[in-house]
Amino acid sequence: MKKYQCTVCGYIYDPEKGDPDSGIKPGNAFEDIADDWSCPKCGATKSQFEPMD
Repeated sequence: MKKYQCTVCGYIYDPEKGDPDSGIKPGNAFEDIADDWSCPKCGATKSQFEPMD
């Protein structure tokens, strides 16, 4: 599973860690997160994330 980076603040969503504070359990792919999820660091929308190589 790919990691995704917020283009606003640089936060990295790591599917192996998830986002427990937002109820996203480890193992959830970025594509499977609800569209209304936002960056836990800066509040940017999911559409403002880009896949990392």
